[in-house]
Amino acid sequence: MSGYGTSGYGLREPRSLRELARQHALLPLRVFLGVTFVYAGLDKLTDSAFMSADGNGSVGEMMNAVRDSSAMPALVDLALKSPVGFGYAIAVGELLVGIATLVGLFARIAAAGGALISLSLWLTVSWQTEPYYYGNDLVYLVAWLPLVLAGAAAFSADAFLAARRRRSL
Repeated sequence: MSGYGTSGYGLREPRSLRELARQHALLPLRVFLGVTFVYAGLDKLTDSAFMSADGNGSVGEMMNAVRDSSAMPALVDLALKSPVGFGYAIAVGELLVGIATLVGLFARIAAAGGALISLSLWLTVSWQTEPYYYGNDLVYLVAWLPLVLAGAAAFSADAFLAARRRRSL
């Protein structure tokens, strides 16, 4: 037995609580990551101290501080060519990834973007954190991976658009 019934629209609907739970299993993770990345992006964009090339709390100061201890000093050097531009790129990237994740639009692409941002921050900013489990960027990287693989099955623009395409066929 497949566990799915067919609605009047030709869509597969879960029959059991187990199937319903499976369909919505990644929703809490998606909401958490989406809200967190929207908040992180907005926090950076509205923090004038962060969006500076130098000074206390600036992206430039942070990148200079981690340059020699990062796994990829060349990536830090690239960011240091334009620290404010790098700060804006990270902030806008986080904001776009967060919004797309919350809405569920291009969910796998958004999750890959979130994983890429987390990977770059892990290899640069939090690489020197010891023990490794005190750093959060690695955890965010791993948290994005199920969404890269599965996408957004429930309450998402992707699911809505897919259902609409199936109905039109």
